[in-house]
Amino acid sequence: MLVEELATIIADQREEIKSEDMSSFCERLEASQLSPDSSLAQVVIGVRRSGKSTLCTKYLVDNAIECAFVNFDDERLATLQSDDLNKLLEAIYIVYGNVDCLFFDEIQNVESWPLFVNRLLRQKKRIFLTGSNSKLLSNELITHLTGRHNKVELYPFSFAEYCLINNIDTTSITTKAVGLRQNALHKYLTTGGFPELQKEDNPKNYIDGLFNAIIRNDIARRFKIRQEEILRKMAAYLADNFAQEFSATVIGKLFGISNHTADKYFGYLKEAFLFVGVKKFSFKARERVCNEKCYVVDVAMASERNDTFSLENLGWRLENVVCIELLRRYHHQYAEIFYYREKSFDVDFLVAKNGMVQELIQVSYKITSEKTRQREINGLVQGAKKFNCRKLTLITFNTEEVIEKDNETIHVVPATKWLQLDM
Repeated sequence: MLVEELATIIADQREEIKSEDMSSFCERLEASQLSPDSSLAQVVIGVRRSGKSTLCTKYLVDNAIECAFVNFDDERLATLQSDDLNKLLEAIYIVYGNVDCLFFDEIQNVESWPLFVNRLLRQKKRIFLTGSNSKLLSNELITHLTGRHNKVELYPFSFAEYCLINNIDTTSITTKAVGLRQNALHKYLTTGGFPELQKEDNPKNYIDGLFNAIIRNDIARRFKIRQEEILRKMAAYLADNFAQEFSATVIGKLFGISNHTADKYFGYLKEAFLFVGVKKFSFKARERVCNEKCYVVDVAMASERNDTFSLENLGWRLENVVCIELLRRYHHQYAEIFYYREKSFDVDFLVAKNGMVQELIQVSYKITSEKTRQREINGLVQGAKKFNCRKLTLITFNTEEVIEKDNETIHVVPATKWLQLDM
């Protein structure tokens, strides 16, 4: 491409981003993980439309940082090659002048981008990057930017952020305020937290388009998958059967593909952040690798697609929301999230750090049934003894109490309260 063409595109993008009113956008918790004066590349990764570029742009504006902006998710830059990156840099200087901070949005669309970024870091430039493919970014960051990047994972809006943008009172204890919070959570369990979806009149068309764009652009084209329709059907099946253990054997038989292909496709779906996997806790590495539960990155993927057959299981939805919230809270603290299951009991989530279990969490929409109540309590009590863990939490939709059993204390917490906690 010609430098003049690139300068025109960059100038157009500059005008577009300048027209945005950043003051109206929600404050994101992940912004606190960014550093404006760091010599490290600030890398924000996550699913499409989770608000990565908005997070970075608002952060730069709020901190009064002059920064050049290039969005590579622009059809005019679709043919950009690694040889064009130096021309791109020249075009940036034409439009922005002698700028020291550069923000590259969806940069993984260009080959050899890590070498380009590494060169800019050596020139003492401050770099902000976003991307929608975890493995691509992670592998290339490790290879080319070792020790020179700060990775931030961004998910769609949390329930706390959902309440903030919808003006839901999260502190009052009046009957009305408590009821409105429960109403908001019920809606959140269905519509989820994609930022743009909050103002959409037709959520199913939006999610359907996003779902298919991820399958087509972030996976099928990038990994040159010929059986795109099988991949799409597999993804739809997993989205309809979320919060369950993944079985390559079951998927393989269902869609007429090998177990190896089923595993590979599942890996691609996770790399594009459409799904997340939670491994079974074990001190044996082989067991951690072989067992994994599958969750959607946002519950809207399970309920707002046009062809969804997802059951109206509010317990699964609440479990999925808790899973994503745990990843949001703990991944940047280098803690890991697992599940545990054996014949006599299971635990929905274990929070572990440095090989030690720090908390056991069960999720149940309701515990009014005595059978359900005892199952959840038994799982936590047995888990506490097995893993020598004293912090036991049972998250429900609206029940709050303290349960004492077998010298163990279980805190039953309403989801509306737990999802607002500052961990």
